[in-house]
Amino acid sequence: MNIYQIVLLAAYLFTQGAGHWLTYVNIKYMKRYGLQIPAGFEDHIDRAVLEKTHAYTIETNFLSLLEAVFDSAVLLIFLYGGLLNIYNSAIASLGFSFIGQGLVFFLLLSFSGSLLSIPFSLYATFGIEKKYGFSTMTSGLWIADFAKTFLLSSLMMTLVVSCGLWIVQKSPDYWWLYVWGFFFIFSLFMMYVSPYIIEPLFNKFTPLEGHALEARIRAMMEKVGIRVSRVFTMDASKRSRHTNAYFTGIGRVKRIVLFDTLLQKMTDDEILAVLAHELGHWKKRHVLKMIAVFEILSLIAAYIVFRGLKADFLSNIFPFQHPTFFAELVVLGFIYGIVSFPYTPLFSCFSRRHEDEADRFAVELTEQPESLATSLIKLSKDNLSNLHPHPLYAWFYYSHPPVVERVKRIYEIGG
Repeated sequence: MNIYQIVLLAAYLFTQGAGHWLTYVNIKYMKRYGLQIPAGFEDHIDRAVLEKTHAYTIETNFLSLLEAVFDSAVLLIFLYGGLLNIYNSAIASLGFSFIGQGLVFFLLLSFSGSLLSIPFSLYATFGIEKKYGFSTMTSGLWIADFAKTFLLSSLMMTLVVSCGLWIVQKSPDYWWLYVWGFFFIFSLFMMYVSPYIIEPLFNKFTPLEGHALEARIRAMMEKVGIRVSRVFTMDASKRSRHTNAYFTGIGRVKRIVLFDTLLQKMTDDEILAVLAHELGHWKKRHVLKMIAVFEILSLIAAYIVFRGLKADFLSNIFPFQHPTFFAELVVLGFIYGIVSFPYTPLFSCFSRRHEDEADRFAVELTEQPESLATSLIKLSKDNLSNLHPHPLYAWFYYSHPPVVERVKRIYEIGG
């Protein structure tokens, strides 16, 4: 093992250890304060719910930790045990074209990752989620979902990898720019077609017509200049009892989707408050801002990858018997995972600020802070969300402010 490998290994173990330590601190904090009912939650949360939340959080975190350790072990064995070198040489010996080698290289890696994740997915779905009353998934439906996801991901990966490698081959000096542009256009295309082509493969969408709630949703959306094409309910309950709502669409025309579980558990005012929050993200241009930030960073990353592949330092880190573009991309991906870790709280903070702005918008639009507050409390209760996360853990990882803080702030906004 050379000095470069040792430094990278130490950095990787440090970032992984820091993440696991934060999880440990969070669990320990919850054990100390987790059974305290927060102010304002007394009418919705009792000790029995908190005890159930406590147990659920510990089990889900333990499974996540176990899967993370397993994934890390597989990755380190693959890189440091010489398997990547053997795998890369085997693909290179097939004599395929540049694009053909890349397809086989990345598809087989993707298939292997999917297969290795199966035991954890099965235990999460049929063990933990069933145990706590969330999962309604049948074995047949799980197999069907897995098969559909496997086929779709394989088709899309084939398309994306083939086009990306074709660009690399045709433009050796500027492929980083053209590949970035291709991915950007492809992601926008998928945002547009997914609600109409991909999502119906997994769920049934029924128009919410003739319902008083539909008229209220349309009126609220039109109030801020959005036209609703259709309002749908989705049969989410055939897989899970978790609740949610969202809207999709590019531009001013939106498609509203309500989980059937949401309709069962919330009042019309609470559902409107949830949608008003999502509307706040659109009006404040949060989605556009996030896309802009992501694309700028992606462009920078593409150029760094381009320069890194042209330099010789990758061959000094992991010497390959047959150096290839694909194997070096894997090494760069490993390095990216290490370098990006310290930026996690920055993006979390950015996201939480957007959530605060959306909450304020929803309160001002509906003039019903209590409806938004009770909807969040019900979501927390129904999903067994940890009401007492450690402040450091929440600061580092939470994309939304802790729900107790959100509810308190909502009431302050509403006066």
